[in-house]
Amino acid sequence: MMDKIFLNGMKFYSYHGVFDEENKLGQIFIVDAVLSLDLQEAGATDDLETTINYGEVFHLIEKEMQTPSKLLEHVAERIVRTLFRQYDRLEEATIKITKQNPPIAGHYDGVGVEIHRVR
Repeated sequence: MMDKIFLNGMKFYSYHGVFDEENKLGQIFIVDAVLSLDLQEAGATDDLETTINYGEVFHLIEKEMQTPSKLLEHVAERIVRTLFRQYDRLEEATIKITKQNPPIAGHYDGVGVEIHRVR
């Protein structure tokens, strides 16, 4: 079983969607990330170089969220690819993106995607 780093409830104002109004108006998206890696060395040494810096992860995700896409699936894949390129220690990643106010009639807390990738 891998150790995990998680960043929950990151909020970004972005422009993702199939419909024109989504791309013009934008909305808040919520992103959750779970990063799986061996944290034993970090736990023993207390050295930031032996883990993944949460602040850096936030900014990498923020950058990808600022790039418009039609599909959240595409955004999530970009995020995972970026994280794998940046962090050799990263073995697995789960990214969940929630769109709270999609142009769909009904009552719900949100819709979205969650992907899980293994290096």
